[in-house]
Amino acid sequence: MAKVHVSTTINGDEHEFLCEPQQTLLEVLREDLGMTGTKEGCATGDCGACSVLIDGRLVCSCLTLAVETNGVELTTIEGIAGSDGLHPIQQKFLEHAALQCGICTPGFIVATKALLDKNPNPDETTIRYWLAGNLCRCTGYDKIVRAVQDAATELAYEA
Repeated sequence: MAKVHVSTTINGDEHEFLCEPQQTLLEVLREDLGMTGTKEGCATGDCGACSVLIDGRLVCSCLTLAVETNGVELTTIEGIAGSDGLHPIQQKFLEHAALQCGICTPGFIVATKALLDKNPNPDETTIRYWLAGNLCRCTGYDKIVRAVQDAATELAYEA
């Protein structure tokens, strides 16, 4: 099967790559582009560990074909932090100990970014609903929810 040429923007940088038509975005990110921050948890779209943003929309990269990303703006966990350090969301996850093994953390952070971009002042129910597609088997969810609430407060203060 012939490889397909894809030209896309990832974390603000132009990227071009060749991929098989059946390759997932997760495979290409991790194996071909060396962006290993996006994790594989289930490969079925059930856990959220592989969450990325495509044109600002939260998607599971394990369910997205890499060829579908031609011409889009893609954001991975590597693109969340700024050149001056951690994004406030990342900092709040650290401060609230909202992580343990780290497999789910990139997906939660990307999902939180999508939520706060859409709704900068979510209530707890909205946060829990929005993050329901992300599973954590270590921390439970209270610390994660508190980190999201604190990040929303800080980002509102910075705005």
